[in-house]
Amino acid sequence: MKNPEAQQDVSVSQRIRMMFYVMKPSETSFQTLEEVPDYVRKATPFFISLMLLELVVGWIRKGKPPGGLDDALTSMSAGIVSQLPRLFYRSIELTSYVYIWENYRLISLPWDSPWTWYLTFLGVDFGYYWFHRMAHEVNIMWAGHQTHHSSEGYNLSTALRQSVLQIYTSWIFYSPLALFIPPSVYAVHLQFNLLYQFWIHTEVIDNLGPLELILNTPSHHRVHHGRNRYCIDKNFAGTLIIWDRIFGTFEAENEKVVYGLTHPINTFEPFKVQFHHLVNIWTTFWATPGFFNKFSVIFKGPGWGPGKPRLGLIEEIPEVEGKEVPFTSSASQLLKIYVLVQFTLILAFYEETFADKAVLSQVSLLLRVFFIILTLTSIGFLLDQRPKAAVLETLRCLVFLGLCRAGHLKPCFSSLSFALEIFFSICIAFWGVRSVKQLVSDPWR
Repeated sequence: MKNPEAQQDVSVSQRIRMMFYVMKPSETSFQTLEEVPDYVRKATPFFISLMLLELVVGWIRKGKPPGGLDDALTSMSAGIVSQLPRLFYRSIELTSYVYIWENYRLISLPWDSPWTWYLTFLGVDFGYYWFHRMAHEVNIMWAGHQTHHSSEGYNLSTALRQSVLQIYTSWIFYSPLALFIPPSVYAVHLQFNLLYQFWIHTEVIDNLGPLELILNTPSHHRVHHGRNRYCIDKNFAGTLIIWDRIFGTFEAENEKVVYGLTHPINTFEPFKVQFHHLVNIWTTFWATPGFFNKFSVIFKGPGWGPGKPRLGLIEEIPEVEGKEVPFTSSASQLLKIYVLVQFTLILAFYEETFADKAVLSQVSLLLRVFFIILTLTSIGFLLDQRPKAAVLETLRCLVFLGLCRAGHLKPCFSSLSFALEIFFSICIAFWGVRSVKQLVSDPWR
């Protein structure tokens, strides 16, 4: 049996190649689930590096960055929120898979066989296609997946805009693999399938020639993210575009793609980004008469209504002209710089929390998660210029100082503790004054 500790080392070459699924079975086959590296966590530096590279290339080519800071921060905030449950328990995609494997498997394919590796590659990608397709065609599943489509930009940060809900349905589509494929092999490909989809969220790459026939590419995925009528419910592929070609859901990129939801939500608040469609389902459910119609609200398409086809009517989707202007924050440049600084700090605390989760108490973990969510919410309020943004930011800074004094929150470098306390004390004074002025001028807001 391989040493689990030794398997945690992933070389720089492997970290680069895993982003593009260019890995060999011999270097990514493990006997037990515990030996499988957390490839997604190890990819974090490459997420940031590639986003910076895209920023530079986009600026050189078009004279402007590929997307706004407000949209990018919202996407990364959604990515952080989607990962927070992993601090407390293993993903349901793995937990359910292990349960089926241990209790119901029919045969056990060899974990170290290249044939098992390639079969799992195809099986996971096939499962992802059908999960992704159903996430667009079943309203309750769309309530989770819509988070990923809510960005009106299209760049590498969009790939990080993930839902906290969708893993609670995606596991169903991978479950048949547990009847014969070892969990360790499945865990590798589940991560690689996700990592591959990062780099295709860009406008920097135009066309990849013959590879467009087989692989999911930036061109194909741009169509998937479009709200043009010709883009709706097309190109569900994860890694291989062949599934869309086989099942009739392929569409090539032609006219200019306009990104985002057919009905934009116009907010940077993380909770609304994650859960607004659940609220819409709830209100529609109670407003729709008849048991079977209520059932249909949940399990038919997002565009369904009484008397309509299962997926709704394509002509009811708003036409786009290609001149649409994405929603942007009205916050000042100085406020955006402040927000960027606060996001950078919380990103560092987020990374530190995951690195230290084995030695942190449950109380410290819960308090840190609370503070991370509070920070991301406050950032959303500031970018949205919400009336109570100053009050919430004052409260957040007070919570930070309280957690630091109680020992639940510490900076990566202890030498920064005093400087951060001074910084947050200044923030409390500034936002406190803003809060008082706002309450005095308009106490009802």
